Amino acid sequence: MELRALRYFVAVADELHFGRAAERLHIAQPAVSQQVARLERELGVRLLDRSPRRVQLTAAGQRVLDAARKTLAAADQVRTAAARTMTTVRIGTAAGLTARLERGIDALRERAPEFDVVLVDLPVEARLNALRQGELDVALARGVRSAPGLTVLPAWSERLLAVVSRHHPAADRRAVGFTELADHTLRVPAREHDPPVHDALVAALHDTGLCPRAGRPAGTLQDTVVEVGSDPRSWTVLSAGQAAEIRSTRVRSIPLEPSITIVGSVVVTADNASSATECVVKAFRDAESPSTS
Repeated sequence: MELRALRYFVAVADELHFGRAAERLHIAQPAVSQQVARLERELGVRLLDRSPRRVQLTAAGQRVLDAARKTLAAADQVRTAAARTMTTVRIGTAAGLTARLERGIDALRERAPEFDVVLVDLPVEARLNALRQGELDVALARGVRSAPGLTVLPAWSERLLAVVSRHHPAADRRAVGFTELADHTLRVPAREHDPPVHDALVAALHDTGLCPRAGRPAGTLQDTVVEVGSDPRSWTVLSAGQAAEIRSTRVRSIPLEPSITIVGSVVVTADNASSATECVVKAFRDAESPSTS
């Protein structure tokens, strides 16, 4: 027995007219007649007395009508409960966060299994604006220290790696120092692509006291990898998460010495910081990550 048949029967019983019931249901009248007739066959009773002039409920039809109303009301309650239970969490993300997202979402589902995840990949400024406008519930970002109208909660730390062509002299090294790269051209990602990461990288390099030779600003992550892979005289710097997602065999990722890190954060609206947010931060945090206090 289908809920649709019960719904059609209730509409006819309310209107006592197949045509008006069809109009109310926004379907063709034959479909209403067919469903009611099928319901009568399934139940083995006549629910309606039909004549060219009028439609009336039988005694059995009246009893079934009461039960049908209760059944449809119960079905609506189930739908409402399901809608309340299933929550959609919209997370703003970026390249190089796949493993962290998988771990974080698994951790959140251990605490609250009934939620759906929508991942939205946007440039960092668009990601933060979408958060402000209510189009995202939370965003993950590297290098963001503060943002107007938003609360930035440090959640993890990523080591920065030198990325070089496989033909670069340091390609087979287990680690590489800045002095060994000083004579090669550094391709820093263009600031307009990701200002926080660009600024964090420039600040980290400045803190080393070294000034590597800067080349033309790099473009997207994909373009940067292709260009560096084609030029053994150049190199770039990526976070460990970004480097882990490189699929090219033309480049190598090498830890820098001394080690340089970049902080990753969970970002929420200023009025949405709560105990629930702390759970989200914990889900995306590494054991060695900085405190959120």
